[in-house]
Amino acid sequence: MKSSIGREAVVLARVVVVGAGYAGVLAANRLAAAGRSQVRVTVVNPRPDFVERVRLHEHAAGVSSAVRPLSGLLHRDVGLRVATVGSIAERSVQLDDGGALEFDYLVYAVGSTAGRGLPGAEHAWSVADLEGAESLRTRLRCLSAGARVVVIGGGLTGIETSAEIAHRYPALRIELVAPSVAAWLPASSRATVERKLVDAGVVLRTGLRAVAVCPDGVETDAGRLASDCTVWAGSFEVPELARHSGLPVASDGRLYTDESLVCVRNRRIVGVGDAVAPPEEVGAHLRMSCQAALPMGAHGADTVLALIQGERPAPLSIGMVGQGISLGRRDGFVQATDRDDTPRGFVLSGRVAAVVKERVCRLTVGSMRFPRAYRWLPGPTLKEPKELKGPKEPKGSEPAPAVVVSR
Repeated sequence: MKSSIGREAVVLARVVVVGAGYAGVLAANRLAAAGRSQVRVTVVNPRPDFVERVRLHEHAAGVSSAVRPLSGLLHRDVGLRVATVGSIAERSVQLDDGGALEFDYLVYAVGSTAGRGLPGAEHAWSVADLEGAESLRTRLRCLSAGARVVVIGGGLTGIETSAEIAHRYPALRIELVAPSVAAWLPASSRATVERKLVDAGVVLRTGLRAVAVCPDGVETDAGRLASDCTVWAGSFEVPELARHSGLPVASDGRLYTDESLVCVRNRRIVGVGDAVAPPEEVGAHLRMSCQAALPMGAHGADTVLALIQGERPAPLSIGMVGQGISLGRRDGFVQATDRDDTPRGFVLSGRVAAVVKERVCRLTVGSMRFPRAYRWLPGPTLKEPKELKGPKEPKGSEPAPAVVVSR
């Protein structure tokens, strides 16, 4: 599918992109670069900055900043409205500053944040968003030598956060509480990650499940652990914007789309990134990550351009390549995967893996500045295109007409 617009066209459509994370920025830039002056793109974001999500654990530990001005990332033809979208109507969005923006097409790219599933979660810090990382950064600087920091969660966020804090604050006692660490990896890879965490100074409390957070500790299914600073690094959740706007959502609040990322009840809305739920045939293997968000943003932009031109959008096809884990500034682990995100034999470890992970993080941001050149690995092979199925559309749902104005 071509992602460009004929030169004989004038302004074709107003596109509003809600959210300026990895998927939203790349979608906006690709639309502006491919559509040139024929597509008017406006990004709506609560702050004038891009938050580099993969560096929030570094930001919290005080070893780097995860904030970059959007002015340096967005295409020159993309407009920025600093506001929060309160609701999405049929052809407009209502903003928290009292304003509104009309659109011909909307890209839903609101991302995700920390899930708050434990009682007493208000007593824990988080690294799932900038506000949480800033608060944790301040708290860590106030702790005295020997203070106990308990990190809850054995996934990527918990592993990277505990290792980063241990590297930055060797005088603190860092404990990681989780039923297991890196449970999705092969046994040999899990053992390597666990060993590296211990070498970094992290005390592993595996086999325990946190059940509640207290002001001065963590309740587990095997007793209470004292804590001077508790960090929640558990599951993510998505904003309620789609649900509150009456759009079709999965049980976890993600926007339902078809195989091309088009909302099943409003074909003027295209969803990208963490907050969308495409059919399992094309999206079951896609985890919440910038590795999935960037190609989803690019594909979403191509889908919008196809809709504008009255063409049928192509189905989503994204292949994963690996899982990189930073373990402080001098150590890391990279697990290669098949396109369906299944781990395979090849791994990197140590300083080389740390360099690879850092390089990937830098290229991730750099790729958003060259949206038309962005390419990605195709997804796992599908049997037949006709087997692609999204949630059933309600009767009477019709494709949105192409908004084409010729000279």
